[in-house]
Amino acid sequence: MNTHPIEVIAQQSRLAARRLAAAPEAMRNLALAKMADALESVKTQVLKMNALEIIKARDEGQAEAMVKRLTIDDKTFSYMLSRLKKVAQLPDPLDRILTGHTNPNGLRVYKKSVPLGVIGIIYESRPNVTTDAAGVCIKSGNAVILRGGSEALLTNTLLTDAMIAGAVDAGLPEHAIQIIRAPGHEAVGELLKMDDYIDVLIPRGGKSLIKRIAEGTRIPVIKHYDGICHLYIAADANPEQAVAIAVNSKCQSVQVCNALETLLVDSQCAARLLPLLQTAFGLNNIELRGCAETQKLLPGLAPAAEDDWHTEYLAPILSVKIVDGIEEAITHINRYGSGHTDGIATQSLNMARQFEQQVDSASVMINASTRLSGGGDYGLGSVVGISTDKLHVRGPVGPDELTTYKWVAYGDGHLRC
Repeated sequence: MNTHPIEVIAQQSRLAARRLAAAPEAMRNLALAKMADALESVKTQVLKMNALEIIKARDEGQAEAMVKRLTIDDKTFSYMLSRLKKVAQLPDPLDRILTGHTNPNGLRVYKKSVPLGVIGIIYESRPNVTTDAAGVCIKSGNAVILRGGSEALLTNTLLTDAMIAGAVDAGLPEHAIQIIRAPGHEAVGELLKMDDYIDVLIPRGGKSLIKRIAEGTRIPVIKHYDGICHLYIAADANPEQAVAIAVNSKCQSVQVCNALETLLVDSQCAARLLPLLQTAFGLNNIELRGCAETQKLLPGLAPAAEDDWHTEYLAPILSVKIVDGIEEAITHINRYGSGHTDGIATQSLNMARQFEQQVDSASVMINASTRLSGGGDYGLGSVVGISTDKLHVRGPVGPDELTTYKWVAYGDGHLRC
């Protein structure tokens, strides 16, 4: 019976993971530096290939938001390299003593951080995930199997081959980084069966992709579900600051998971702030959909239906609701939110603390844009996603989050009495 090519890849990754777990920090950091250098050497080819795949995506009728996520330009490429370099500068997430003690009988016990093992990353559109995922996994001593979308297959392959060359040049095992080169869904289906070799799957993409992965495998999945992000503007909020935060949260990049999707405005400041907000969002070509009370203050506004409160638009659309105080705002967020990122604009420390304690989200922003919830602004360098789970990790998934731990006991012939 012939072994399926995906099983071969998974077996190779398992063997590589065992060697990688023992690789010293200096070697892993050198690998990250050489990976960045290797990527720089193929930049021209990557940009040319990416341009061809963009043309193909448009010819196939892909939405412009998808095309934008697919695109690599000079700025994006530089950003990808900078993330690899930044993750190399982070403290080593491995071999950290998390806790420990010495028993009265002299037995020394401690808990130390170790890699998870083999990580499978299944993602759509964004070629930058290729470099981010490889960087985070190498830093944390994990072997990685990459499976990007077919719309960026050739770009992702170029990126991966360069990084493999850099990592091998630094002394890491050849299969520490691998990519599935076969297009189509069959390869993904086979990958989901590799529970003997793969320790964790991380899907990046739409809700349907994540649900299909989670329901189709016995491998643990770190899920990145909807980013239905809220901002509550409290009655005492600084008007100018609140408008700026709301606009940045929504407009800085509408197609990303931490972009604002629902704006909650306190009834005590709604009459004063909503016209200012409407003007500011209008200048950014954002369509507003309002509750009945919002429509009274902003005549002609499109109505917000029940489905709008459940929707992650990833588009220039924003739902707006007037609420009677912080309790109603928190209730709305905990009912309709996805546990990703939610914020408050207020000058009250007590109100900020109440919001922080009672809103059940991975990230809570106090007087700051929801767009700031992520690996870079949290000091993590590269991340492989933002988990809306609570187990095994929550929020941005960086090198520390791709570790687990083991218990170690040092004795001197100790026996149980």
